[in-house]
Amino acid sequence: MRQAFAIALFLVVPVAAADKPVKVKLGKLAADAPAAWKSEKPANRLRSFQFKLIGDKGGPGDAELIVMPESNPKPEKVFPRWKASFVPADGKTESDSAKVRKIEGVKSATIDMLDITGTWKYRERPFDPKSKEELKDDYRVIWVIVNDGDEACHIRLSGPRATVDKYAAGLEAFLKALK
Repeated sequence: MRQAFAIALFLVVPVAAADKPVKVKLGKLAADAPAAWKSEKPANRLRSFQFKLIGDKGGPGDAELIVMPESNPKPEKVFPRWKASFVPADGKTESDSAKVRKIEGVKSATIDMLDITGTWKYRERPFDPKSKEELKDDYRVIWVIVNDGDEACHIRLSGPRATVDKYAAGLEAFLKALK
């Protein structure tokens, strides 16, 4: 009986530890990542955090959320370049496809958000002209600049539109929880 209890305890403890929320730090601000965000090792040194957001079974695919510290704090400089990486869906204009807004209510921070849908002209290394462009149809990307005065961080939630739609409210709740 004791052996069965010990085995059961051994199996449960690692699962409980894996479910511990990841504290995401953005300069002086921080909040726990939602449980649905599955933490991954960042793909490169420009990322401080990386998460996989699982799409619906049989759906268009998974999404990705990345955090990049020490980034440009000026949306007027960054947003036009990000908008240029998208082609609006047929019959849509850039203003139909791209929405810019601020997230209010986070003390000591300015949060600017660009939410865009269409065909993403994705490059793994966006500043490298040799990086191959890959067209990703029916994609949605939400870019966020969190500026706490001392440091600006960029967050990018990207993936098939239906999958990003599923996680967009969770991203906004995460941003509003920053303290």
